[in-house]
Amino acid sequence: QLQLVESGGGLVQPGGSLRLSCAVSGLTSEYYAIGWFRQAPGKERERVSCISSSDGSTIYADSVKGRFTISRDNAKHTVYLQMNSLKPEDTSVYYCAAALHYYCYAYPIGGDDYDYWGQGTQVTVSS
Repeated sequence: QLQLVESGGGLVQPGGSLRLSCAVSGLTSEYYAIGWFRQAPGKERERVSCISSSDGSTIYADSVKGRFTISRDNAKHTVYLQMNSLKPEDTSVYYCAAALHYYCYAYPIGGDDYDYWGQGTQVTVSS
């Protein structure tokens, strides 16, 4: 089993930046695709980004392209989500999750194909 622990959330002003971290541990954790998801109250959960375990390829939701960057440090078993130019609509609980496949897929955006989830970290963007 994998364990995932998010950190780095907090309160930031519009236009500001945060870097979320997802510490991953467990069996062959480096061979799982790791995605970042968010779910705001009253909203469906959506994938914002994913990084493949195989070649480091990435995908992004259209709403965050050009603003968010996902990266991986295999030595630290940590996946990061650098969030720049944050907007109030980015306010959400952010989760990292691991999928039992090497590659990232655009669908389903809700992450039903992901098997292990962290507890989430709150990101609030407000002036």
